[in-house]
Amino acid sequence: MNIRPMTPADLPAVSELDQLSFSQPWPDAAFAAELANPNARNWVAELDGRVVGALVLWRVLDEAHIATIATHPGFRQRGIGQTLLKTGMDAAYAEGARIYHLEVRAGNLAAIHMYEKFGYQVVGRRIKYYKNNGEDALLMTLTC
Repeated sequence: MNIRPMTPADLPAVSELDQLSFSQPWPDAAFAAELANPNARNWVAELDGRVVGALVLWRVLDEAHIATIATHPGFRQRGIGQTLLKTGMDAAYAEGARIYHLEVRAGNLAAIHMYEKFGYQVVGRRIKYYKNNGEDALLMTLTC
């Protein structure tokens, strides 16, 4: 597996991955906007030349926010998400980030478990955050 910065050539694969992974995917143009965002750090995971994971992290001052992370459904449970998350967090740490934030669906137990393995803790809840089904989002934070 190869983890590398996202490029414009990755956008179709990243958009497709997002569509496969989420019931409320980002608009196609959002990932292109993130490539132009000076505060965004965008990564992809490649396996045999195929994009199988993606991460968008926003870094501002000493904080990093995991905006989105996804692994292709056919490649889950192989450590791809963990490797992407670690890569993004390590890069943000090298730039001065010491506090990490994210929102996750309250029912996404696999993702919650992964974040907890990194030391993230639930610090709040956004009631009915997800518009498609009214599911709550858990706010998770890690301080290094």
